[in-house]
Amino acid sequence: MKRHLSALALALAVLLAGRLGLAAQVRPPVPQAYPRPPQQPATPAQKPTTPAEPLQAPASPAPQADGTVPSEATLGLPLYPTLEFLTSYDAGRGQRFYLFGTTASFADVVAYYKSVLKQRGELVFEEPATHMFEVGRFREDAMGFPPSITVKDYTWGGLEGYPNPKPNAEPARFATVVQVVPVPAAASTARR
Repeated sequence: MKRHLSALALALAVLLAGRLGLAAQVRPPVPQAYPRPPQQPATPAQKPTTPAEPLQAPASPAPQADGTVPSEATLGLPLYPTLEFLTSYDAGRGQRFYLFGTTASFADVVAYYKSVLKQRGELVFEEPATHMFEVGRFREDAMGFPPSITVKDYTWGGLEGYPNPKPNAEPARFATVVQVVPVPAAASTARR
């Protein structure tokens, strides 16, 4: 019954919007890059990014604080064999998330993580295809993001792929991007 009332309410809202000429102003959402880096407040010299502008990849990869590229050993999580480190961002609350790119297909990378992690994960978006594997317990009081491995298809809808942030590097674009959010060190020592 509630479903029918919701459908009726939606139909009435669409009809009313059409009558008022508002329907022509409604646009579908503009696809956004995922994950989006934290936004810095605009300074007079900077122009704020608007949703209609495409987000660009970072200018250069950012190694970890000690200058090394993260590995399976430092992250405590498996990495697809052909992943290339792109950059990392502070996720807050002592967490970082790490971005890796590969020319392998989305389906191959997801199949690899299903096998290695021995879990199905969850397809969180169908378009663009985004699959998430939770790899640790989320503690809302101590974490900004759940520990996870998220795989996203950057060839969806005819896109050429995620641009390689290294100038003139090969490959020029990555078909698939993997975001890794490891269990924070403080949380892993707290479990012991």
